[in-house]
Amino acid sequence: MRPTSGKTRETLFNWLQFDIAGKTVLDPFSGSGALSLEAISRGAKKTILIEKNNKVFKSLKSNLKIIDSTKFELINKDSLEYLNKLEHNAFDYVFLDPPFKQQILPLTLALLSERKLINSNSKIFIESEFMLTEEFLNNICGFECKIEKEKKSGNVYFCLISLGVL
Repeated sequence: MRPTSGKTRETLFNWLQFDIAGKTVLDPFSGSGALSLEAISRGAKKTILIEKNNKVFKSLKSNLKIIDSTKFELINKDSLEYLNKLEHNAFDYVFLDPPFKQQILPLTLALLSERKLINSNSKIFIESEFMLTEEFLNNICGFECKIEKEKKSGNVYFCLISLGVL
């Protein structure tokens, strides 16, 4: 597990400012849940956290006990399997920080698009081991992707993308 650094989390929420309030969030590789917890603390309407690792899931479940349970749903399953069956309106925000070097990012983006879990109003925050390009994203997402902001911290690239209609 490679948790999102505090510096990266701070940058993301500086980018989002106060736009997260009242929004729905999907965090399919939640790990410690730091991004979702921050979103909830800033007024997100509902957050779905998915964590496959049992040990990490139990820790996250314990940490979430202090939060109003109407603000989140915590799932202990494989993200791709869960997303493949999820019936939900498009999310306002998706936080994607999948395991590196496993080609999970392209699979997840394609699945989000196919299942209509994202739309032209959605924004996606992505952490990856390589620099993302709009061409790479457009080929996978089925949307016109615009990289709004991007940075690199150590060997991790991260960006915030908005989606338009192709």
